[in-house]
Amino acid sequence: MPKKAMADVMEAASGPHFSGLRLDALRLSSSSTPSSPSSAKAAAAATADDSSPETPKQPFVIGVSGGSASGKTTVCDMIIQQLHDHRVVLVYQDSFYRGLTAEEAERVNDYNFDHPDAFDTEQLLECMGKLKNGQSVNIPIYDFKNHRRCCESFRKVNASDVIILEGILVFHDPQVRNLMDMKIFVDTDADVRLARRIRRDTVERGRDVNSVLEQYGKFVKPAFDDFVLPSKKYADVIIPRGGDNHVAIDLIVQHIRTKLGQHDLCKIYPTVYVIQSTFQIRGMHTLIRDRDITTPDFVFYSDRLIRLVVEHGLGHLPFTEKQVVTPTGSVYTGVDFCKKLCGVSIIRSGESMENALRACCKGIKIGKILIHRDGDNGKQLIYEKLPNDISERHVLLLDPVLGTGNSASQAIELLIQKGVPENRIIFLNLISAPEGIHCVCKRFPTLKVVTSEIDAGLNEEFRVIPGLGEYGDRYFGTDV
Repeated sequence: MPKKAMADVMEAASGPHFSGLRLDALRLSSSSTPSSPSSAKAAAAATADDSSPETPKQPFVIGVSGGSASGKTTVCDMIIQQLHDHRVVLVYQDSFYRGLTAEEAERVNDYNFDHPDAFDTEQLLECMGKLKNGQSVNIPIYDFKNHRRCCESFRKVNASDVIILEGILVFHDPQVRNLMDMKIFVDTDADVRLARRIRRDTVERGRDVNSVLEQYGKFVKPAFDDFVLPSKKYADVIIPRGGDNHVAIDLIVQHIRTKLGQHDLCKIYPTVYVIQSTFQIRGMHTLIRDRDITTPDFVFYSDRLIRLVVEHGLGHLPFTEKQVVTPTGSVYTGVDFCKKLCGVSIIRSGESMENALRACCKGIKIGKILIHRDGDNGKQLIYEKLPNDISERHVLLLDPVLGTGNSASQAIELLIQKGVPENRIIFLNLISAPEGIHCVCKRFPTLKVVTSEIDAGLNEEFRVIPGLGEYGDRYFGTDV
């Protein structure tokens, strides 16, 4: 193709687009190309029907059980403190005690508060169900001195990333158990539990020592033997010594962080990686998604996020062991970077990621792929300028937005045609739509996708929602 014609094509490609894709040129499979915008939408609907509908992200539910005064609350507090960058809410099973009738209140010393029937399990299930569905709930407040609920007072609990349900019998009911993603049993010596219970009930609940001991022998210990201890078998993790076991709690928190960082699509496609979210990352996403942000600020915070994505992507490349001698004369055993590497940007949004890649990989070769619409019949032309030895390299494919997955799939197919093994391609982007992930990962199951966030989906115009808008125009300052 003459240079002038190529320049004209590249100039024409600088108009509005999403992830290098003209919306009316949507193609969702390598075998067929829709001939009109209506057929493109029909194809997209077929792909959407093929995958499960996107639902709100479910919170991670943890059940914490154990004997009375075993240290359950201490364990919960330590978990909450370490999960400081996530929204965590603590729900007490004790809040769902049934209020005593007048007759029961008169004979309160004969009432067994440690029996499963003492709890309103139906209301507990209702509240937990709403929290799991992202709804706020009003948790009842129980007055332990008067043995009844405070009629006019509730504790409002909002939707959270993590819900911790704590109580002696939270593992007893199978319906409650089934709500949990992790079950923890706090195992503490009986003498220690009794001493703690005496101190708690006398100081916090206004009881005398004799009544505490009488209740313990009559109800607490038998209920522990009959109901609490048998439920220990359902626990995923058993923590001896409760809050004193810092190692166990650290391991639990690490596991929770891993689970929280996994989007549901990462469980379906193990080659999809979402960088771990922090308040810094969420803050930067908040800024670049704001339609009123200035272009310089959009570029600045986009570059910061792109750098994180690139660094994460480089971590998936193969490394070889290497020893070096330090200035102290000591030998340090480390790793050597992958030598055969190149970047490929999908023009033009992908070019915004090139500087971050160059900053991380000194002297790296970067190729380019242009996907251009030819007329109004949905046909697309692909032009490329790639390293001659690209088949021998690992390739970092760059495009900030993975929308429908059409342009990404075409670029990947071109790289494979050039001899690049599928498992040597890592696709880097800032945001991904579930539809795009389904499209790319089903077609190229060994290719890796690295992104900083997975959005809700595509609207009828195939825009990513909530999305970033016209990324190339916003980044390069050509937004009209």
